[in-house]
Amino acid sequence: MSAMPALFIGHGSPMNTLATNRYTTAWAEMAASLPTPRAIVAISAHWYINASAVTSMAVPRVIHDFYGFPQELFDFDYPAPGSPDLARQVAAIAQPEIVHLDDETWGIDHGTWSVLAKMYPAADVPVVQLAIDASKPLSYHMDLGARLAPLLDDDVLIVGSGNVVHNLRMVAWDREAQGYDWAQRFDDDVRRIMTTHPDRLTEAASSDDFHLAVPTPDHFYPLAYIAGLAASTTTTVGTFAEGCTLGSLSMTSYRVDKIR
Repeated sequence: MSAMPALFIGHGSPMNTLATNRYTTAWAEMAASLPTPRAIVAISAHWYINASAVTSMAVPRVIHDFYGFPQELFDFDYPAPGSPDLARQVAAIAQPEIVHLDDETWGIDHGTWSVLAKMYPAADVPVVQLAIDASKPLSYHMDLGARLAPLLDDDVLIVGSGNVVHNLRMVAWDREAQGYDWAQRFDDDVRRIMTTHPDRLTEAASSDDFHLAVPTPDHFYPLAYIAGLAASTTTTVGTFAEGCTLGSLSMTSYRVDKIR
């Protein structure tokens, strides 16, 4: 069997869980094109703490980490099992970096389940979620992503869930299918880096548009894991969804495939 790919998915609003649009359709079609993974490692923008940790419980709770949305979204359940064995495997391959095993504090947040609900709606693929250490630089996350590469050969799907451009303070509700000029420029710049030299993702921080596109790094850092993985071995990198929405969000999504 070929290695599983690694994916970065621009997840946008949690309302995508309930919606059908060109982005959610692309997520579903991507999953349908792949063999069913034995498990998933998800790196979500919404588990952003001052440590690296991985969920290690057998039954992770579903976290509704948002407010102001319809009750239907709060009632949404995604009862995927966890995988303590995979959690321990992640912690082992990350060494000498320390990834703590978390068997009680977190679970699956909406950055993960809003995407997986479209990809694997039966919630029958085990999921572990990897925390993003907010105290570390982008280069640390790229290195940790590179360490995850062997999992692809073990039928594990790696999914980073965030947004290349994520500035909620500048959302424009009248630009449903458009991005501001600066948002589109930054999205284009990152796409050029990812598809040619993913090892140079740190150069995105020198862009004139970086501080508008990435006012906080939480949604950008999941891409660093996928870029680091792509740079660590011979891969092809392409997009399977593109575009900006609401002025200041990018929904661009990437697929990374190892070349044997």
